Amino acid sequence: MTDRQARPVSIFREFLDSEASGGIILMGAAVLALIVANSPLSDAYFGALKTYLGPLNVEHWINDGLMAAFFLLVGLEIKREMLDGQLSTWPRRALPGIAAVGGMVVPALIYVAINSDNPQALPGWAIPTATDIAFALGVLSLLGNRVPASLKVFLTALAIIDDLGAVIIIALFYTSGLALPYLAGAAAVLALLIVLNRMGVLNLIPYVVLGVALWVLVLKSGVHATLAGVALALTVPLRTSPGIARDLEHSPLHRMEHALHKVVPFVVIPIFGFANAGVSFAGMSLASLAEPLTLGVVAGLVVGKLVGVLATSAIAIRLGLADLPMRAGWSHMTGVALLCGIGFTMSLFIGLLAFAYDPAMQQAVKLGILAGSLLAALLGTAVLLMSPRPTVEDDDE
Repeated sequence: MTDRQARPVSIFREFLDSEASGGIILMGAAVLALIVANSPLSDAYFGALKTYLGPLNVEHWINDGLMAAFFLLVGLEIKREMLDGQLSTWPRRALPGIAAVGGMVVPALIYVAINSDNPQALPGWAIPTATDIAFALGVLSLLGNRVPASLKVFLTALAIIDDLGAVIIIALFYTSGLALPYLAGAAAVLALLIVLNRMGVLNLIPYVVLGVALWVLVLKSGVHATLAGVALALTVPLRTSPGIARDLEHSPLHRMEHALHKVVPFVVIPIFGFANAGVSFAGMSLASLAEPLTLGVVAGLVVGKLVGVLATSAIAIRLGLADLPMRAGWSHMTGVALLCGIGFTMSLFIGLLAFAYDPAMQQAVKLGILAGSLLAALLGTAVLLMSPRPTVEDDDE
């Protein structure tokens, strides 16, 4: 054994390599944001987020700009898994898609049922349909190797499909108008990226340059800009030479994924969490949880996501349309279904759009999202902690 091999790994390096470390930092950033937002520093905190830097304010640069890098990394991982990993068969691809649809439809129905006598609250029907991919994966990562690797892939795929569904909902129901010329421009850039892929271009620079152009066009089109990150990821080649489609170590996809691997969880996501988790509790009370609007959000996130994800998954598997994630059982699926009820950021965004001119309803929505997301996180974590540990072989996949 050489000196290099015998040298112990530093505690800091072990922390960076730990699956749970990204989630720990994210949770710390979220807690810090809540503390600051409810302290004498709150005015400075919210004022800084609204400060404009060029065409966008700081909050928009974070949510529309930095988060595009997160969605790019997730898209790269999903593509790799679909071509040469846990999602490489149609049954395994089908399950997250079917579960995501159930996880959007059932929460919306529950919300509408609770608020059926309150027409003013009905525009918020889509609030509990969203899963916060960053927070849900952050909670799951805290559990480390206690959950099967395939379950993490399943949740990632489901959360991406869920977020894309939320973007479509926003575009169809909460967007005053789309800029068709910019949409056409984005489609043209995406087509060019596909051409580069088909031509076997392996240099990442053209993909990055066109990816920035795609982000600008998608942002100006009125569609959520993070969608550009996923679209770009789907065009990055997973091969080292034309005609070879295997997931090889030096493929453009692997190189880009490696470049983002530490930046996203340790820089992008903590900044995102700090900027979005800061909710003021001023004017809120526990009695507010009994209001139909707040109760609809809580029930939609906790009960709706659990029933929607779990029931549609069970039906799909029973009908032979999909398979359970490898080495995962129904207790694992129940825990993940509960984690899908963490609807923090996208739910807040939809809530602000639905009740743009009613601060009181916005406060009720925020309370419901906080309570529902926290309850879903605690219940999901408890169920997964009580679930059987995966085998050693699963940890190596």
